[in-house]
Amino acid sequence: MSTSDSNSHVYEPAGAQGDVSQQIRDISEVPAIEVITTAAVHLMSAAAVKLGLAAEENAEELKDLDEARKLITALAGLVTAAAPEIGSQHAGPLRDGLRSLQLAFREESIIPDAPGKGPGEKYTGPVN
Repeated sequence: MSTSDSNSHVYEPAGAQGDVSQQIRDISEVPAIEVITTAAVHLMSAAAVKLGLAAEENAEELKDLDEARKLITALAGLVTAAAPEIGSQHAGPLRDGLRSLQLAFREESIIPDAPGKGPGEKYTGPVN
């Protein structure tokens, strides 16, 4: 008797190797700046949902400040590290989005973090 298991390996025919090669070629054509900004936008979106800022009517149910803290800190590290590489034209909007999330986190927190101790503030400095 077999059961469906999401972690089980599914046999893929030899033709699937060609798909992987195509994906590798495709990603090789994407500029680093696009990969970095896409990753940052994904982190921002996930953090916004975890802050309860989603547009859905169940946004409050999706709120998880512990998870939001982790996502915002990861975003801050990425933006801070990438800024010199991607330039101010791209880093500026990412910093603005990050700051908005940090401020939203501060507003949502029942017990506020000390200045400089909020999510990502070890990378960005205190956010007011």
